[in-house]
Amino acid sequence: MTALAASWLPLSTGERAVAIEVLVHGPLSRTELARRLGLSAGSLTRLTKPLIESGLLVETPEGAALPEVRQGRPSQPLDIVAESRSFIGFKITEDMVYAVVTTLRSEIVTRYDRPLTTHDPERVADLLAAMAAELARTHPSLAGIGVGVGGFVRRRAVVGESPFLSWRDVPLAELVEERTGLPVVVENDVAALVEAETWFGAGRGLERFVVLTIGAGIGYGLVLGGKRVAYAEEDRGFGRHWIVDPSGPLTPDGERGSAVSLLSIPSIRYQVQAATGREVTYDEILAGAAGGEPMCVRIVTEAGRALGMLVAQIANFVMPQKILLAGEGVGLMGVAGGAVDEAVRAHRHPLAAPVPLETKVSDFHDWARGAAVLAIQVLVLGTVEP
Repeated sequence: MTALAASWLPLSTGERAVAIEVLVHGPLSRTELARRLGLSAGSLTRLTKPLIESGLLVETPEGAALPEVRQGRPSQPLDIVAESRSFIGFKITEDMVYAVVTTLRSEIVTRYDRPLTTHDPERVADLLAAMAAELARTHPSLAGIGVGVGGFVRRRAVVGESPFLSWRDVPLAELVEERTGLPVVVENDVAALVEAETWFGAGRGLERFVVLTIGAGIGYGLVLGGKRVAYAEEDRGFGRHWIVDPSGPLTPDGERGSAVSLLSIPSIRYQVQAATGREVTYDEILAGAAGGEPMCVRIVTEAGRALGMLVAQIANFVMPQKILLAGEGVGLMGVAGGAVDEAVRAHRHPLAAPVPLETKVSDFHDWARGAAVLAIQVLVLGTVEP
């Protein structure tokens, strides 16, 4: 499996550009592909020949040729054989490992989850390897593994810090590669989700795109020029230092008025418990707000206003073509959508264009899919650099 993946690499800069364009936007005729990349017919032929010979690209049957306004015999579109390779994506949480197997175009074909009973790095690597071995029985064309972790990751290989797992400087990619024999890439889970949405999701084809996630914490990802912007502070408390309301509620850690204190699921649950003495789930709080329970209404409405302010500030400074709201906390929009819209309008110029906000109801398998996309990128790009 590793040898097959390696046979596609390395790709030149031009070959990578062709491969990515077809992977993300294909099938494409040679005429359209040359136009998109600004290449002559001769240059395109030179770049596509080794990609076809390696099996990365294929010519689709002539009957499937895309319509073109041109004279003569239509060219055969170039495409990826999506099912020719499979990829595993893992999302590690505090108590579960969520896994998916995807095609080369990141379509999920299998889901497979296991409880995480220990945070010992060696044992976690053992579990990932056991899950990969189980998945390989039904997916023999596995070409790579991606792992998403909530925390700070260096060189897409070492988990520098993960509060949820109590990890510091864990060489997770190396540990899993030793056990599986497959190439492994590790990344912060929000960054992985952003990469997936940029290549295959809501941000495909956009120059300026933002992903904002709400759930256990607050995540943020920025895409400029069609590429995710990596930054040193990634997952080092983004939401904790974005003060939305200096007189707002406290978190269990004593922070006041930050995006985390107003929007994260643990903080919202903490506020309700502090006010009522009852421990309730996030879904119960949203249901209570929808049903008119005063305490739940107040807290959920405050969260909606905070989210609206964040969206407005992002739109004001980044001017994105789209903002994607994702994560396990997006159910907030169904209850407090009006408060979100009101806050967005209040913090935008009256003549400003509407904020292009898209909400994606997602679960942990979407985060795992993001990790699989990292492995796809490494295969096509031939690099682990973000």
